[in-house]
Formats: sequence, structure tokens, C-alpha cells
Amino acid sequence: MGLTEGHVAKTVWENPAEIVRALTPENPVIVFAPTILQDRARQFLEGFPGLVTYAVKSNPDEAVISNLVNAGIRGFDVASPFEIDLIGRLAPMAARHYHNPVRSQAEIAHAVAAGIKAWSVDSRSELDKLFARVPAGDCEISPRFKLPVLGAAYDFGSKFGASPELAAELLKAVAERGYVASLTFHPGTQCVDPAAWEHYIRTAREIADMAGVRPRRLNVGGGFPSWRVHGVEPDLPAIFERIGATTAEVFGDDAPQLVCEPGRGLCADAFAIIARVKAVRDGDAVFLNDGVYGGLTELPMIGNLDRIEVLTPEGVARTGHAAGRVVFGPTCDSVDRLPGELQLPDDIAEGDYVVIHGAGAYSVVTNTRFNGFGELRQLTVMGLE
Repeated sequence: MGLTEGHVAKTVWENPAEIVRALTPENPVIVFAPTILQDRARQFLEGFPGLVTYAVKSNPDEAVISNLVNAGIRGFDVASPFEIDLIGRLAPMAARHYHNPVRSQAEIAHAVAAGIKAWSVDSRSELDKLFARVPAGDCEISPRFKLPVLGAAYDFGSKFGASPELAAELLKAVAERGYVASLTFHPGTQCVDPAAWEHYIRTAREIADMAGVRPRRLNVGGGFPSWRVHGVEPDLPAIFERIGATTAEVFGDDAPQLVCEPGRGLCADAFAIIARVKAVRDGDAVFLNDGVYGGLTELPMIGNLDRIEVLTPEGVARTGHAAGRVVFGPTCDSVDRLPGELQLPDDIAEGDYVVIHGAGAYSVVTNTRFNGFGELRQLTVMGLE
């Protein structure tokens, strides 16, 4: 199919099928729908009973940050000097919470110089480093605590988080040294169970009681789920309601201000990856031009995205009977395989396109150029249907 100048110069496409018909891209494409991102941001802003901050690590694309600011997001969770400076440049009036609880001396000095006022911590040794460099007064330090994982795809507590007893010691020390004393936790990624937040909030009250300190704020973390499984859309309003109701119940008139830091829950559903079928080997295994060294890096860790459609090179949907297929990426490494099987139409063919929805988190940032693959072009669309 010949391409007209209008097709080549087009900057906003109607949907992924239009891109397939017009460009028949040979390399993977990630498509971004700003309207979906802004709608999700407004859902958080209107539904969550506190301050919404975006976890930049999930997708630090400048267009994502700008669209979130336009939608009303006024806070960002930053985890490195790069992210601190990125938000300082793109959203200079926004709050920046430096909630990576382990930092080098140089990183702490960079953040102090940049004017960071909110920090997290999960150990005595790291708290001592903050005491030595971070000025007291209006700076907030939030001990981060952990509990056994409940209802999440994987457990952040294996790397970060203090026990409730240690968190109480840290909270008391923070208050005694004249800092704004708060608490934070993370229930685990892709957490679909509102009870996980309830359990953490109840424990936060116990920590506060042990420390004899009323926390100024309670950051209920990220973990808010995106829509990964066909036909099972996460119930974000139920999570918001449980967080608000539990906080009011257990803290009463002493309730801390609430903060959340969604990453995946904000950005994932605003993107889709368009991958091309390189081969259908002997009518069985499917090879794509994207895989676990590219935009699909996290799938072996938390499971497949099965919100998938298959299009012919003409942009027509394949409608064959769904059958389980093993799916490999393009590299020569045998690890480059999606977990289990994907349900794909039995008439899928070489040259077709697989559109993988909900791929906006931990895709662009983890994409590599291993084996010479990994070129990932980003295009903008009006919608993803």
C-alpha cells in the first residue's frame, strides 16, 4: 500500500487499526491516547479522598507528565535525581515526594539542593543519613512499613519496608527531631483487593499508637490496578471508598491527610503496543517482533496482558476461534517468551498485527536494544478502539 504525504505527516491517528492500514509498521509501535490518560487522572482526582501523586517511574514520557498536569495532577512520586529534575522542569509548581527509601549521600545532597521536602525511610541507618543532611522544620519524613502481601501481583515488601515495630521507632524519632512525621506503605503491585488497604490503614493506627505520634499524612502507596484481564475491569471506586471509610473509622477526628502514588493505575490503560507476527512456526508457536526484552518486559513477573486483538495488514480484525498459543519475542534468547499461553485467533498468520492493550506502564522505560531489536516508535491516537 502506498503512503501519501498526509499519512506520513499525520501526528494524531484515529486508532491502532488506522496506523496498521496506513503504515504497516515493521517494528513495534506503542500508541498513546491522551484522552484516556486524562480521564483516568480525573477519576483519581474526583474519587480518591486526598492528594494524588503520580509515580514517575512507571512511565516518565514527557507527554505523559504534561497531560497529567493538564488534567490537574499536582504531585509526583520521584525516585531518583533524574526524576526530581524532570518534574522540576516540566511541573515546577508540583509537589515532589522522594519516596525511594534508600539513597546515596550524593542523591540526598542533590534532592536537598533541588528543594525536596518529602522523604520516606525504612531503616535506622537510612534515617541517620537523612538526619545528617535534611533540614528539620517543614521537611516531612515518612517511615515506610510492610505487611504480608495480600491481593497483589507481587510483593514490594521483599525489598522495602520496616516492620510495624521498627516503623513506630522511626516515627517517634522523626517527631522528636522536629520533622513533619508521617507514614507510608505500598500494598504491592496490581493490587485488586480493597481489603489490602484496609489492613495497612488499621496497622498504621497501631504504629501511631506505639509511637505516641499522630502522623500528619498517611501515604497509601501505589498498587492501584490497571485493566489487564479481558472482561474483568478493576473497581477503583471500591478501593477509594474503602480507603476513606477505614481511615475515618480507625483515626476518627485525628485522621491524617491521605496521599496516594499510583503509577500503573494512572498510565497503563492509555497505551497499547502494536507488535507484528514474524512467524507462526508450523501452525503452532507465534513469534512477535516484541517480547520480554522490549515493551513486554514485566509480563513474566505479573502475568500476561490478555486484552488483545489481532489485525490483518489491512487493519481487519481476525475473528477465528481463540486457541492457546505459546508466544515468543524476536531475540535468540530462549528466555524471550511470554508466560503460559495467549488466547489468539486460530487464523492468525505471519504479517498480522497483535494489539496489546493496557501496556503503558513499565514498557517504554524497560525496553532494551538487546540482540539489535527494541526499536519502539510512539504514536498518538484519538482512541484505542
